[in-house]
Amino acid sequence: MTPNSVPNPDLTVGRDNKQGWNQPDRRRHGFHNAHRLWRRMLMVRSRRVLNLHKGRDRKIAEAVKSGGLTLLPTFSALVVAEGDRILYSAHARDFGPDRPHSIQSITKMHAHLIFGELIAEGRVSLDRKVSDYLPWIGSGYAGASLQDVLDMNVSNDFTEDYDDPFSGCYAEEEALGWRLPDANRPEISLAEFVASIGSGNLKNESGYASYKSANTDVLTLVAAAVSPTYLAARIEAIADAAGYEGSFHINLSRDLMPAFSGGGCLSARDLARFGLLIARGGTGVSGGQVGNAAFTRSTLTRAAPALGPGRRWIRYSNQTMTNGRWIGHGGYGGQFLMIDMETGRVAAFLSVLENASGYDEAYMREVIQSLERILGATA
Repeated sequence: MTPNSVPNPDLTVGRDNKQGWNQPDRRRHGFHNAHRLWRRMLMVRSRRVLNLHKGRDRKIAEAVKSGGLTLLPTFSALVVAEGDRILYSAHARDFGPDRPHSIQSITKMHAHLIFGELIAEGRVSLDRKVSDYLPWIGSGYAGASLQDVLDMNVSNDFTEDYDDPFSGCYAEEEALGWRLPDANRPEISLAEFVASIGSGNLKNESGYASYKSANTDVLTLVAAAVSPTYLAARIEAIADAAGYEGSFHINLSRDLMPAFSGGGCLSARDLARFGLLIARGGTGVSGGQVGNAAFTRSTLTRAAPALGPGRRWIRYSNQTMTNGRWIGHGGYGGQFLMIDMETGRVAAFLSVLENASGYDEAYMREVIQSLERILGATA
């Protein structure tokens, strides 16, 4: 007799082509529990923990209060830190300080650190084409330079329109392990997915960054192809350097590639620790180095495409967002990490949008501007 079973309710696609955990009425639970809901996860603990002491800053507290971020119904957590001090910390009632949260595309900053290392090691050259490293890649990326992929400056058939339930980014989620295909199709690997993306003209004519999470998937596969060590070892090195108190979770594709495009989960305090690592130029809590400090410094000032018409003061550079003074990244659903590279102060903001698409451009613009005011990090 065949055992009775049902499709996994968290990973099965339902209304508006969204899986269970990403339905608007379940999204907050999904973002607060992604580390145990997605198909496959790699979990890493740090060898040593960066001690963060309380050092509450009255001016920051006043800036937070006037900005209103912690009063929003979307709010999960906000931590502001500098050096070894927490200057401000607040968490929603349904989300504790030790809880991991999906950080979505903030995870892309791991690609920034890893490519900085690969450049320093002489394993990649940013003016080379993707096909030089992935000869099997499709027309959507074969002729693109690594620099253009890093800068979201590639035009192809992949779309990332969260308002369109059948946009390419939702198909990407099958490759990432965030959802299951229908019963008649096998799960697709990350390599199969990116190889399927086509293009008639790779040149980005928009005048702005052409944001595509598939770009990070391509970079992940390039890094895996050229690195003499498994990417998991580089993830462990970053975790050890940051000194997380809790766990870093990142989901894996069917071919066991880490989802640097958006699969990370961290507590707000540990996300702040990740930001502090970047503020230190990649210097680890017990010495050693990750990333490439010179590469990160150049990322702040080099020419790169503006993020979009509503965020012209921000450029997309080397898998990061920057205004020339701060460096950071946003995430689908309402997250942002901002690192003021002049003062070393970091703001880690987590929230969950519960609208139909899970994204709101005006909301993210206000989050960024509020964090700039909190950190005093305008260029």
